[in-house]
Amino acid sequence: MSAKPTVATELDFIQESEPRLTIDDLCFATANYLEPAQVEAIRRAYHYADNCHEGQTRRSGERYITHPLAVAHVLAMMHMDYECIMAGLLHDVIEDTPAARADVAIEFGDTVAELVEGVTKLAKAAFENSNQSPVEKQAENLRKMLLAMSRDIRVIIVKLADRLHNMRTLGHLRPDKRRRIANETLEIYAPIAQRLGMNLMRCELEDLGFHVLHPIRYRVLTDAVRKARGNRKEIVTQITSSILNRMEQEGLTADIQGREKNLYSIYKKMWSKQLSFSEVMDVYAFRIIVDDVDACYRMLGVVHNLYKPVQGKFKDYIAIPKANGYQSLHTVLFGPYGVPIEVQIRSRDMDHLAEAGVAAHWLYKSGESGGNTLADRKARQWLQGILEMQKSSGDSEEFLENLRMDLFPDEIYVSTPKGEILTLPRGASAVDFAYAVHSDVGNSCVAARVGRNVVPLSSQLETGQSVEIITSPTAHPNPAWLNFVVTPKARTNIRQYLKNLQEEEAITLGQRLLNKHLVAFSTAMENISTKRINAVVKEFEAPNFDVVLRDIGLGNHAALLVAQKLVHSETPDKEPHALLIAGTEGMVVSFGRCCHPIPGDPIHGYVSTGRGIIIHQLSCKNISHLRVQNEKWLDVAWASDISRVFPVELMVHVKNQRGVLATVAAVVSEADSNIDNVVVDERDGGYSDLRLTIEVYSRQHLARVIRRLRLLEMVERISRINS
Repeated sequence: MSAKPTVATELDFIQESEPRLTIDDLCFATANYLEPAQVEAIRRAYHYADNCHEGQTRRSGERYITHPLAVAHVLAMMHMDYECIMAGLLHDVIEDTPAARADVAIEFGDTVAELVEGVTKLAKAAFENSNQSPVEKQAENLRKMLLAMSRDIRVIIVKLADRLHNMRTLGHLRPDKRRRIANETLEIYAPIAQRLGMNLMRCELEDLGFHVLHPIRYRVLTDAVRKARGNRKEIVTQITSSILNRMEQEGLTADIQGREKNLYSIYKKMWSKQLSFSEVMDVYAFRIIVDDVDACYRMLGVVHNLYKPVQGKFKDYIAIPKANGYQSLHTVLFGPYGVPIEVQIRSRDMDHLAEAGVAAHWLYKSGESGGNTLADRKARQWLQGILEMQKSSGDSEEFLENLRMDLFPDEIYVSTPKGEILTLPRGASAVDFAYAVHSDVGNSCVAARVGRNVVPLSSQLETGQSVEIITSPTAHPNPAWLNFVVTPKARTNIRQYLKNLQEEEAITLGQRLLNKHLVAFSTAMENISTKRINAVVKEFEAPNFDVVLRDIGLGNHAALLVAQKLVHSETPDKEPHALLIAGTEGMVVSFGRCCHPIPGDPIHGYVSTGRGIIIHQLSCKNISHLRVQNEKWLDVAWASDISRVFPVELMVHVKNQRGVLATVAAVVSEADSNIDNVVVDERDGGYSDLRLTIEVYSRQHLARVIRRLRLLEMVERISRINS
């Protein structure tokens, strides 16, 4: 087995400049595991990059080649293959020099050229649109990087090495730029490293980012950890001796290491759980590394016999690996003097994978390159999911939001009825589970069965549960699901469905609005020539007429304006008839929450850009300031065949008596209505105000409910809240 790949974890390197590396240092570092011809190819790539970057310097004043050389050295310390190291040396030549991808391909082959192209920041291509926000630019870069990763996982390894060296040498940048890069590292790059199982890389990126964003807190924590380490030495030695003695009695051999959290992890734990430093450092952590899986479980028995385990604190990540391929046994014990002891037990291969992730075992003794470890397979599964997510995301910002949600959340493990184990974020609902099984299952789910009990779709799942999803061919995603789903896949699929549904509904509404105005011009859509329709489509710069109709329905185009362009006339022959509202138009017609209009109320419609039509009562005071916008108002009327219920608010002034709320609720129910919400405001000792939100079919139905309530002796007065 080759030597364990390492990435430096000591933070003494946070300085203005690093020790100067040479190409001889890089070749020496790779000579012990690469063929001489491969080492020579690396040297050739260095000289090519050096010539390309001739005359370029870094902010520190050093020759630019020192940066790609340092990136390549990080990759060499991880024992990456020679093509990957060459890509590290060449990763900026396409972006920052006259060299093109074709030039790199001719010199070093298509594989290296593809790696270099994937790692390139693509700033010129991504940032051509000056109107893009910083978030959109960041999301677009990440989207392109992830697409390149899907072709070759080594792209992200080179990218992370590039970011690591940039973080080590941030000292020469402006403070605002340092903070922006550090924040991006903590939000995106460190979580990606963790998601790919690259723990050493993740720890260093986090601590470097922490040092830049919070230098004083970093220094205080560093001093505190150094002092605590000395104070804990005696008890650590005692625990280690006890484990070694019992281990020898059982005939086991292992390496025992004291394990410390990195500074940023300590800071996050103190911040999120509002703990003092002493409370965080009260936990003593050990890592025990054995030869194989069988020895892991035997060692678990040893430590459980030596110290009493804490109930509910044992996790078997060997049988059920984490999403990034991490495997280990975790347990918490009551140690001497009652101090808690965290113990991780893993094999040497597992330890190797835990520290290096997808970068582990990249080269095999057979000479075949390309990872096939558990971490590598898990990383590819994750990337496939990310690619599906980015295809469905509406825009770059939504994609970035979903990516942040996905990056290594706390996990639970639940199973399907067939026994397949699925990994979900903590807090995941039955809907998240349904989408994890398959998008079609999520889109058609109506309920879930956990164990033997049917539960609501919003129910949060817990580790160990067996979940069965109940589906219906007529079911479809509900907008309310967005309030409780936590997985990006569920959120993206629901939003995609609602977006498509909104587009369909907007096109239908746009047709109705346009036809209404065409009738006023004494014509109809079938009388308009195809040539005229195409001319209007071209004038609005739309791909087709459906898009024009959609924009009318969403309020982006005025229906009257489109009608005028279609008929070549500025003045209609007659007044357009009112648009009939049935309440079933979906998401493109909504009802004002300020006045809660119901069938029978005099109404008018306000065309809101991007939202469609909002229906208000004519007497609604909240929209009086909008009345000057004549072109935004629309004549609307209630359809005659409305069958849905509408919310309406009542203020009921009642005497304080036992059971008054129950009595009021019973009367509302007897009047064929339902209470959606109630707020009780006690005015004085004798009276209270009940603010009820009830469901009614029409103004007549509301009058019937009010009449029933007025018959109650305890009711003093009732009024409808219109605004």
